[in-house]
Amino acid sequence: MRKRRAKIPFVSYFSCRRIAFSTTFAQFRHDQTGRQETAVFLSLNSRVLILNQSYEPISVCSTKKALLLLFLTKAEIVEERSTSVVRSVRGFYPFPSVIRLSAYLRVPFRKIELSRKNILRRDGFRCQYCGNNHPPLTVDHIIPRSRGGNDSWENLTCACVKCNNKKGNRTPDEARMRLMSIPKKPHHVLFLKHYLGKVDETWRPYLFMD
Repeated sequence: MRKRRAKIPFVSYFSCRRIAFSTTFAQFRHDQTGRQETAVFLSLNSRVLILNQSYEPISVCSTKKALLLLFLTKAEIVEERSTSVVRSVRGFYPFPSVIRLSAYLRVPFRKIELSRKNILRRDGFRCQYCGNNHPPLTVDHIIPRSRGGNDSWENLTCACVKCNNKKGNRTPDEARMRLMSIPKKPHHVLFLKHYLGKVDETWRPYLFMD
């Protein structure tokens, strides 16, 4: 009968040092004047934004994985949490919030499904004719299907029921209804932002939210 191997605690081994990170970290840190400041409690399972070498956001990982990438010199810290530090047996380390890969990673093309939900999400759940964001919301064909319009990112837009009925089987020019934005295929960063929900303030510039 095979013996079960005991679970190995979270200990990271490196060529020149051994560092054991606790699953919690220092409650306090010291500023430049030596004063002690209270830090915010965070878990090592907290989220860290990963940027490609080109600064393009590509994914999110846990703090544990981010620390491993940093100590293996596969990434560098771009933004850290100023009120928190990671504590090890031998010292303190910056708590990463945004890291950047040291080498460029070729990310496979991410196909975004053309669906009603994704059309509404792309347009911010707002009617592109009047700006109304109250449900129910529908998807409108800018060039009606009866007139050769197809199902594509460029020909579909979010519209409220009132504007959709008003436009009817006409083009926006014929109905004298101006679109608030030109519809186009969205970038995967848009859907990354929706997946993340509420994001840290330090992430906003890298997710094109400022």
